Amino acid sequence: MKEKDLLELRRQVLHMMVGTVIVLLFLNDFLDLLSFFLLVLLGAFLSFVSKFVELPIVGNFIYFFERKKDKKTFPGRGIIFFGAGALLVLKLFSMDIALASIMILTFADSISNVVGTHFGKIKNPFDEKKKLEGNIAGFLIGSLIASTFVEPILAIFGSLIAMIFESVSIKVSEERVDDNLIVPLIAGTMMYILRIYFLS
Repeated sequence: MKEKDLLELRRQVLHMMVGTVIVLLFLNDFLDLLSFFLLVLLGAFLSFVSKFVELPIVGNFIYFFERKKDKKTFPGRGIIFFGAGALLVLKLFSMDIALASIMILTFADSISNVVGTHFGKIKNPFDEKKKLEGNIAGFLIGSLIASTFVEPILAIFGSLIAMIFESVSIKVSEERVDDNLIVPLIAGTMMYILRIYFLS
């Protein structure tokens, strides 16, 4: 396996581990919004400092998991945006929808990347760098896991719309908006709308 592919695999495993831990901590009342906000803030601070000083442990983490282009410009970008995306849905939605959204981000996004990279053959019509098989796999796994927190119909549509948006590049001032922000917000919004207007 190429070093680049190995790095992406490590990143996706970390992605799934972080999301699972966050959900478990909230489910068991070991973490609240304020504590989580402070953790995300600490991560952002360490990222900023790491641009200028090599920190113990943090430096090793960045070396092992960070993409080359982000090491100097925004070390720890993925995990910080993951935390920010999770924080937003926890603040905006009910706990069950928020946790389902985080699970869609955690597994649908990661599985789509792994399956698309290693097994995908058909180009996604919205983004030629991505493969359709990856998005389908992400949708199925995301729906299944999210349905442990919300009604299956919400999980299915939340995961479906999130995967559609995940495959489209959304840019602000020529800068691509991070998937870790888009995926949970889109999933949570879709599930919220469905519950309020169609299931209530």
